[in-house]
Order: sequence, then structure tokens, then C-alpha cells
Amino acid sequence: MMPLYDMMTNAQNGDAMRAMAKQFGLNESQMDQAMAALMPAFSAGLKRNASNPMDMSNFLSALAGGNHAQYFENMQTAFSPQGREEGNGILGHLFGSKEVSRAVAAQAEAATGIGQEIYKQMLPVLAASIMGGLFKQSTGQMQANAMGGSNPIGDLITEMMRQGMGGGKAKPAPQASPMDNPLGQILEGMFGGAPKSAPKQDAGNPFGDNPLGQIFQDMLGGGQGRQAPEPQQQPDPDTMPSGRKRNPYDDLFGKMFESGREVQKGYQKNMESIFDQYLQGMKR
Repeated sequence: MMPLYDMMTNAQNGDAMRAMAKQFGLNESQMDQAMAALMPAFSAGLKRNASNPMDMSNFLSALAGGNHAQYFENMQTAFSPQGREEGNGILGHLFGSKEVSRAVAAQAEAATGIGQEIYKQMLPVLAASIMGGLFKQSTGQMQANAMGGSNPIGDLITEMMRQGMGGGKAKPAPQASPMDNPLGQILEGMFGGAPKSAPKQDAGNPFGDNPLGQIFQDMLGGGQGRQAPEPQQQPDPDTMPSGRKRNPYDDLFGKMFESGREVQKGYQKNMESIFDQYLQGMKR
């Protein structure tokens, strides 16, 4: 799996970057700087969407829809009103509020000297394109992502699409709860919650015998997510560099959710602190 920066700079063999540079009045060097400046924010947003079963269920359902692949394959469609509208919707899920988007743009401007108004226009375009790229990566449709053997993430998304859980035209019947579906039940189980309607299962196989459960089991190497770590000396492998506790998805999507371009640690921390400041404030 390629991290975000590499995924976007390789999109359309580099034509996507050139198209964005032209669209936003930047030269190629400035576009490269802008991409590097924004990827830490998308990385932080994606990882936070992997921190609880509800957000992860929504993310995987949106990804399985495959509707965003067009924006990665042809950047001109991402510039369209529909592309920007969908991109703003994705930003709402990943960033949580417009205040976060504005703060991200201001932080990127301070780092690169490129005006934050340009970044505000660029963010929804990138959001739609990134979702398309993640779908193509997950399903093994990118040449640079060719993987030998099985691809459990791709298998999972394929199974979700087959069951009509991908947010496409075929929609599942209304549920009593957003988590009242096979995927939601498995996600809750991975995070330590006991789904109310979960069927009785063999203690040796906590995922049951449904296809989604079997795929998750393969993804986790046959385990039921990460077990509680034994006391140990620093560094704590269950704590991320930002101080956030690891969750079952860090090892599955980690590289694909990484920014990819080396940035100063202070800059990465500043981006993460934006999410902490605004989103924690919204919870008060």
C-alpha cells in the first residue's frame, strides 16, 4: 500500500498533480509543497476515523461504494461542482468541522507561503480524489499497488459491495441502528463491545462464520484484534507517537493512512493539535 503523498503524486502518472497546479495557478514545485503540507491533515483525519466502530463503519461503507474512483482517475471531474460538493462532504466526515479545515489551510499557508484561499479551494478536490485513490488501492486496481497473494482489505470491500453495504445504488433495508448490520457487529466486537444481536459463536472463532467475519479474521492473522499488552518499558507499542492509543485498524490501514512525505515533527504535531483543539471543544 502506498501512503497518501505517493498515491497522489503518482495519480495518472503525474498528470493529476500538473492538472491541479494549473487549476490553482501554481507551478509544479509549489504544487508539490502544497501536497506535502496537506497530507498530514488528511492522515490525521483518516486515522481518527479508524478510532471507533461507528466512524469506521461509515468510512468503509463510503469506500466500498466506489463512487469516488472517478475523481482519482480524472482530476477534471474533481474540479466539477459535483466533485467539490462530494469533496466537502468527505471533509466534513474526516475533519469534523469547517473550523478545522480553515485552521489546516492557515497552517499550510504558514509552512509554504501559498495563500490559504488556494488551500480552501484545494481541500475538497483532494478529499474526493483521495477517497477514489484509497478505493483503487484497497481493491488492487493501481499498478504500483500490485500485491502477490490475497488482499484481505480488497476482499472485505468486495464482500461489502456484494452485500449492498457500499453506499451505492443498491441500499440495504433500513436498520434500527447504524451498527445493526454484519459489518457493524464485527466492528463493535473488535473494539471490545458485545453486539446486542450477535449470534452465539464458537469461543475459538469470535467472528462467526459469515464472510465479513472470516475476512476480518484473516486480516488480523486469526486473532480478535489486539489483546491487552503486558506491562513493559517504553516505548509502549500500543501508543501512537501522538499519544493516541492504538486501535484494531492501525496495523491494517496504517501505511495507507500515512502522509508519506517526510515533514518536520513539529509540523505534524501542529496539524494533529488542530483536531484536538477544535473537536474536543465541540464535545464540551
